[in-house]
Amino acid sequence: MKERVKKVAGVFCLLILVVLTAPAVLSAAAPPAIPVKGMVTMVDLGAKKCIPCKMMAPILEKLEKEYAGRAAIVFLDVWEDPKPAQRFGIHGIPTQIFFDREGREVFRHTGFLSEEEIVRRLRDMGVR
Repeated sequence: MKERVKKVAGVFCLLILVVLTAPAVLSAAAPPAIPVKGMVTMVDLGAKKCIPCKMMAPILEKLEKEYAGRAAIVFLDVWEDPKPAQRFGIHGIPTQIFFDREGREVFRHTGFLSEEEIVRRLRDMGVR
């Protein structure tokens, strides 16, 4: 009888754990497909804790708002999820990759990239 009670208690605890953690897992927004279909895309592969990445964060936030609907500005933390780093073959962070509207890579840079340089690259790609 004690073994049965232990089993039921274990299953109950597991069920509570699933119920408590499911909303967080289900509500986590999936990153957009990279490159964004039909839109010029700049993806910044970095980490929230690396110094040059921290320096770029406010720039990316600003440009994401400024270019909403005209270009996709996307940040992916490769320390939290290393799959994009493997997919894009990066060896250092931050790395910025620019894709044209057809999804072709047109420019890649590793290291800090200034707002002016990002804007120039987007303009060269036809984004106004």
